[in-house]
Amino acid sequence: MSDINKVVLAYSGGLDTSVIAKWLQQTYDCEVVTFTADIGQGEEVEPARLKAEAMGIKEIYIEDLREEFVRDFVNPMFRANAVYEGEYLLGTSIARPLIAKRLIEIAAETNADAISHGATGKGNDQVRFELGAYALSPGIEVIAPWRTWDLNSRDKLLTYCAQNNISVEKKLGTKSPYSMDANLLHISYEGDVLEDPGAEPEEEMWLWSVSPEAAPDVATYIELEYERGDIMAINGEKMSPATVLAELNRVGGANGIGRADIVENRYVGMKSRGCYETPGGTIMLKGHRAIESLTLDRELAHLKDDLMPRYATLVYNGYWFSPERIALQTLIDESQKFVNGKVRLKLYKGNVVVVGRESQHSLFDEEIATFEDDAGAYNQGDAEGFIKLNALRLRIAAQKGRL
Repeated sequence: MSDINKVVLAYSGGLDTSVIAKWLQQTYDCEVVTFTADIGQGEEVEPARLKAEAMGIKEIYIEDLREEFVRDFVNPMFRANAVYEGEYLLGTSIARPLIAKRLIEIAAETNADAISHGATGKGNDQVRFELGAYALSPGIEVIAPWRTWDLNSRDKLLTYCAQNNISVEKKLGTKSPYSMDANLLHISYEGDVLEDPGAEPEEEMWLWSVSPEAAPDVATYIELEYERGDIMAINGEKMSPATVLAELNRVGGANGIGRADIVENRYVGMKSRGCYETPGGTIMLKGHRAIESLTLDRELAHLKDDLMPRYATLVYNGYWFSPERIALQTLIDESQKFVNGKVRLKLYKGNVVVVGRESQHSLFDEEIATFEDDAGAYNQGDAEGFIKLNALRLRIAAQKGRL
C-alpha cells in the first residue's frame, strides 16, 4: 500500500467518513485531503473543517456547489422528465456525478494518487461515485473502505473513534432510526421500520413537508416562467437555478407535496424500500410537462417519452458521464429550443394541478381545435381516408383469421 501517498476523501464530517479519514492515514500511511460539498443538504458544513483539522489534515476543501448542482445536473435531468421506475425523481442519483467530478478535479489539483468515499458495498452510490471517477480519470485509484475493512457495525465504528480520539456527536446517544441523505433536490429515508415494506412510515419521519391532511385548506397558486425548458422565474421574479428549487421546496412542502414511498430495484441486484421527499422536483416535473404539452411537436414529445426510461436508468445506475447519456442529452436539449412560456399551477393538499399554460411558441391552434365552426381550417371529410388507410392492415389480418 506504500504507492498511495495522498488520498482525496469525500468527507461529510459524520461518523463513517471521520473513521475513514483516520483509517486511511493509518492503513496507507498517507496524507488525506478532505472534500466537503454543500449541495443544499440543509446542514452546516463548516464544522467538518474543525474535525478534519483535529485529525491533522492540512488540505481541506469545503465548497458551495448548490448553483452548479441545479444548473448543470438537476435542470438537464428535468428537461428529460426523468423518473426511475415510474416514481423516483432521482434525488440522490443526480448528486453523485457532481461529487465524483470534484473529487477527480481536487485529486489533480493536489497531485493525489487516489480518491475515497464512504458508500457501502450494498448500495448504488459506490457504483455512481466510481463510474463517474473512472470516466473522468481512467487511471485513478479508488479506495472503498466499506468493501475491505472489518469495521462493519456502528458499535465497531464508535469503538474505533474512542481508541483514536475522534470526536463524534451523540456517540453515546441512541441510534438514529433512519439512514438519510439530503440535497437541494430531495431527502431520502431508509432503514429501521422502513425495512418492512408493509409498515407505514411514522409521520414524525418527514422533515420537509407537512402531511396533506395538515396542509392549508386554501390552495396556493404559482406561476413558473420557462426558457429553453428551465424555470427562470417564479411569480414574475427572476431567480437563480438553486433559488428556484429552494423556493419550490418551501412552497411545495408547505402544501404537503412531494412524498413518495417506493420499493425500487437497485443496480446491484436487490430490492430496497425507501421514502423520499421531493417537493420542488414534483412541481418542476408537472410544470415542465405542461409547457412541453403546448410547445413540443407530437412525434418529438413521444420520442422523448420513449427515451426517458432509458435516460432515467442511466442516471440511476451512475452513467452520467457516458457517451449514451451525453448523446441523449444533446437530443433532449435540442428539443427544448421552443419550450418557453408560463405555466400556472395550483398547489393543494399534496396535489399539483395545472390550471393554465401559455407560450409565444405554442403549437396549439384554436381555429383548428375548436368544436365550433372552424371556417374550413380542417376538412373533416379527410378523416375517412386517413382511417381506412390506417385500418388496412387490421382488415387484412382479420380476413386472414389473424385477429
